[in-house]
Amino acid sequence: MTATRRSLPTSDPDGELVAAALAGNEQAFAHLVERYRAQLQLHCYRMLGSLQDAEDLVQETFLRAWRRLPSFRGRSTFRTWLYRIATNACLDFLDRRQRRPRQAPQPGRPAAGAAEVPWLEPYPDRLLEQAAAEAAEPEAMAISRETIELAFLVAIQHLPARQRAVLILRGVLGWPADEAATTLEVSVAAVKSALQRARATLREHLPRRREEWATGAPPTDQERAVLERYVAAHERRDPTALAALLAEDARLTMPPQPTWYAGRDAIVAAVAAAAFAPAFGQLRLLPTWANRQPAAAFYVRRPGDAELRPFAVDVLRVEAGQVAEVTAFGERLVPAFGLPASLR
Repeated sequence: MTATRRSLPTSDPDGELVAAALAGNEQAFAHLVERYRAQLQLHCYRMLGSLQDAEDLVQETFLRAWRRLPSFRGRSTFRTWLYRIATNACLDFLDRRQRRPRQAPQPGRPAAGAAEVPWLEPYPDRLLEQAAAEAAEPEAMAISRETIELAFLVAIQHLPARQRAVLILRGVLGWPADEAATTLEVSVAAVKSALQRARATLREHLPRRREEWATGAPPTDQERAVLERYVAAHERRDPTALAALLAEDARLTMPPQPTWYAGRDAIVAAVAAAAFAPAFGQLRLLPTWANRQPAAAFYVRRPGDAELRPFAVDVLRVEAGQVAEVTAFGERLVPAFGLPASLR
């Protein structure tokens, strides 16, 4: 690539690297975009609800940015320019995939939460910390619990793609309406209207008692204690201890499977018949955190195996000292948490 070196706004902290990249320095470009990988991955994850898809779209963003670099005029910071590219890459992806949440599996029953969004994946807190280290105010709000917990992720998947983008750019990242409008190539009035509609839809899909438990605070001692008891109950195969942890109206969902269980008794019966059965194998759980919520990675040693291998990741929503919701994900996601590939 060849480009003419241009003077850039002094307000852009990346000015020198951008100038070098514009002059054709691929190493400068690579260093520049890597500064924002964690933030962009989180942004794409919020748009798509899938960690794997978010990783792919970040790579697509970098490819598009390299191809379009000669068009960068410095009218915004390079970081903002990357966010615009990432947002539109996600919108293109969603236009191709035409994803829609499922309807609740049984009419007249409460919505099944994560079971409605079969592509949903958890976001390890260790990746959130990387994004937090890069983030600047007001965009640091994007790392807060209110805007990353699974219930919020499920709710925004019900929004049309462009409404979702508006909600994230305006309501999460704190962008002015004119910047969001420029990104989406619509009018400021259209952005304001889309934000109003998005917020109204969001209220319909968020849990009724969300304001009582969605705080911006770090994990509480209560949550840590509940997670410790959850691990112990499973490793001891103790249905009574598990029942004591669960709220009476707790739910268990297992995306991408449509199966879900409502109520303490149904969940305990399902777990007792499967993971607590002697034929299932030896269980070990490692505590971890995802989406600012307590989580546990399951490892199982099947009869005849020498090692315990990853089996699942459960993400818990704790409410009033009890587990109100369990979202169980498959073993494929364990490596994203930086956990061992096997245990002895």
